[in-house]
Amino acid sequence: MERKISKTEKKSEKKTEIKTQISHTTEKSQSAASKGLIAVVRITGEVKNRPEIVNTLYRLRLRRKYTCALIDSSNKGLMGMLWQVRHSVAYGDIDKELLVKLLNARGKKTDGKKANYEEAAKELIAGKKLEELGFKPFFRLHPPRKGIDSKLQYPKGVLGNNKNDINKLIERML
Repeated sequence: MERKISKTEKKSEKKTEIKTQISHTTEKSQSAASKGLIAVVRITGEVKNRPEIVNTLYRLRLRRKYTCALIDSSNKGLMGMLWQVRHSVAYGDIDKELLVKLLNARGKKTDGKKANYEEAAKELIAGKKLEELGFKPFFRLHPPRKGIDSKLQYPKGVLGNNKNDINKLIERML
């Protein structure tokens, strides 16, 4: 005999399915990101965002539109926060060459001294944080040249996981 499935059971099945998708996407991004760094760029502004989303963006240090932060893909807490704000940001694996360009063009030192950006990029990939290297923990970027479709998910727009195309987006924003 077949048993009728209630609405709550369907919802719980959907939740478990979504959780498995989340774990698979984070595992894929961890394996694909041999560097361990994910670039996150805030695309949406302040208006019409839920307070939880605004709070999470604030904790990720994405406090204004078109700011970029680097997060470690092995940190499950940060990956959960990224999953919560995925409809407000663009993110993906960052290349070493672009990381050097980003540090050179937009990296601000807190102590005012000159920095060797190649060495800083190597240490970031090795696992150090921007604060430990004397940089501010975020980058202020320009709006992208040639514009973006900021209301659609990737691949039609820029929101969500852009995989390696985040490098092209950040290049247009330097």
